[in-house]
Amino acid sequence: TLRGEKLVLRLQLTHQQALPLTELGMLPQQLQQAERALQLQEGLILVTGPTGSGKTRTLYAMLQILAAQSKNIATVEDPVEVALAGVNQVPIKPSIGLTFATALRALLRQDPDVLMVGEIRDAETAHIAVQAAQTGHLVFATLHASAAMSAIIRLQQLGVDNYQLATCLQLLVNQRLITVAKQRQGV
Repeated sequence: TLRGEKLVLRLQLTHQQALPLTELGMLPQQLQQAERALQLQEGLILVTGPTGSGKTRTLYAMLQILAAQSKNIATVEDPVEVALAGVNQVPIKPSIGLTFATALRALLRQDPDVLMVGEIRDAETAHIAVQAAQTGHLVFATLHASAAMSAIIRLQQLGVDNYQLATCLQLLVNQRLITVAKQRQGV
């Protein structure tokens, strides 16, 4: 910058644990909708919001419930933020060609029941995630979007057509963290 170097640090605390879904601050009706979606065998569950809004934490809470049911679960993340018991977690490594899209393709060959995409960033990843959701997999993903409708528009911009979205999108969560007593918490 004009005034010197700038540094941004993002701390990844390896001792963190995923919170239960019931502790994320959802209203009872929202919690019921999320729990109903977790009973599905296929489809797309999308959690959206701005950076730092707890999207991945919400997905981890959902995946914990499915892992307790002995589902074959695989994730593709950048980075893996919390180690989840019973879940095959793959960190992407673009420097060796392991992107979200290439990792997803490889994981689909392992016959997972559930897939989690840490973030849909490009058209290829969006298409693979939607195709997986349409072909018998329950797919969880995050997407940066300021509102629920913005998430739909973003997927359309990535080349996912309305018919595909209508057939696979099962739950769309858009969340924000709220400030309570000078502390960021809740969904």
